[in-house]
Amino acid sequence: MEFQHISEIERATRKGRAELFRLGTGLIFIVGGMLYAAMIGQGEGGVMLAAAAAVGCYMAMNIGANDVANNVGPAVGSKALTLGGALVIAAIFEAAGALIAGGEVVNTIRSGIIDPARISDPDTFVWVMMSALLAGALWLNIATAVGAPVSTTHSIVGAVLGAGIAASGMEIANWGEVGRIVVSWVVSPLMGGIVAAAFLYLIKRSITYQHDMVAAATRMVPYLVALMAWAFGTYLMLKGLKQLWKVDFLTAVLIGFGFAVAVLFLVRPLVARRAQSIANSKQSVNRLFTAPLIFAAALLSFAHGSNDVANAVGPLAAIVDVLASGATEISRSAPIPLWVMLMGALGISVGLALFGPKVIKTVGSEITELDQMRAYCIAMAATITVIIASQLGLPVSSTHIAVGGVFGVGFLREYLKSNYARMVADIKAHHPEGDQAAIDAFLARFAVAPIDEKGQMLRELKAKAKQRLDPAHFSKMERKGLRKVYRKELVKRSQLMRIAAAWVITVPASALMAGLLFFMMRGMMLG
Repeated sequence: MEFQHISEIERATRKGRAELFRLGTGLIFIVGGMLYAAMIGQGEGGVMLAAAAAVGCYMAMNIGANDVANNVGPAVGSKALTLGGALVIAAIFEAAGALIAGGEVVNTIRSGIIDPARISDPDTFVWVMMSALLAGALWLNIATAVGAPVSTTHSIVGAVLGAGIAASGMEIANWGEVGRIVVSWVVSPLMGGIVAAAFLYLIKRSITYQHDMVAAATRMVPYLVALMAWAFGTYLMLKGLKQLWKVDFLTAVLIGFGFAVAVLFLVRPLVARRAQSIANSKQSVNRLFTAPLIFAAALLSFAHGSNDVANAVGPLAAIVDVLASGATEISRSAPIPLWVMLMGALGISVGLALFGPKVIKTVGSEITELDQMRAYCIAMAATITVIIASQLGLPVSSTHIAVGGVFGVGFLREYLKSNYARMVADIKAHHPEGDQAAIDAFLARFAVAPIDEKGQMLRELKAKAKQRLDPAHFSKMERKGLRKVYRKELVKRSQLMRIAAAWVITVPASALMAGLLFFMMRGMMLG
């Protein structure tokens, strides 16, 4: 065989080798967790503990692969962070959040979705938790493979629901809680989209629509960064550090405000110094948001690790509690051994590093084009929406909020582009057809005018057109053609439909898989 042919074969198999490396590394992690659990377990319970640890490691990896994309995807898509940098930051802070603030006790039944009192047999309970863990992990794996960001909490909730119904019938389910989760499919992305779009419009009105964008940015960016610090400070107190230090809402807001004041005085001179050396362009102003986005990615990852590690280790901790204590009653909560929490934290980081890039690219670049300003708006939506919803008692998903924020900024951009196209069509329609030089001059002034001045220019133009006795307007067909030229689809509808479909079927799909897995496990154990 010639060397040329060998080189061609190597190039053809390079992608397969990378995939094989990822699968092999993930398998080593799962086997390592299983072997450690087998060493600390005893007898028949040790075998079950080893199997549960393997499934728990698999679940943690899938959480890292799918759910963490919401925290770093916008920063990567806006080029504030490289993919490699985002993976390192997210892995470190996800693990830190899980280990430092993940808590010592975790609910065994996520969100009270089933009543554990209806499962009297500890062995049956272990099979329910094992089936739920495996089904939730499998669904997340499928979603990650197709690049669809889905809710980890919904995956495990649906799985616990399905396994519980398979074990004890429909009466075990808390259907009121199921209804609240269904409501969150609409509430979460809608609230996230509205908050993100509102912040983007604020930035456009106060900075990018101004004549002197650098001066406007010098004035506004410190306050926007301080507002982010306020939101993130409050968010961390309420969500990220709640296991270490429980505070009420007002205390959390006041601590966040104090943090924001300190950040404002720190950032203001830095922004002023940086603004002296940048051009009066949107691209230059965008760079002022880079550092806040890096901090946002880190803090969101920390809060996510402290909260969502429970999705991986909650059922595993319940299994460990039952097997270790030989309890005859099923508790709603269980202590988390250090080795269980460590498996969850490492699993999230390993899954993110090996399989996270696919969903990160979906969130960051495959829904709509992001820059640093838009990514800032999505980060604000991810925190403010959770804070508001938690105080109103609304069930929301951080995944749905973040992705809804991406869609929100995309649809606002579409609306603004379409609105601008209508204004341009109006300008051309109210100028004489042969006066192209006047049209071009007016459009040049119109493009750089602040938004209030744009409205005034349009009103004056229409008034002058009415005074003409016989203005040569464009025809209706020509104006329609102009609007089509300027109309752009800035949000990929195919992604919207694919992600929405994945969200809707997450709970039923994971529930169905969990029910089938429960019957299989029980059949094998009893057989």
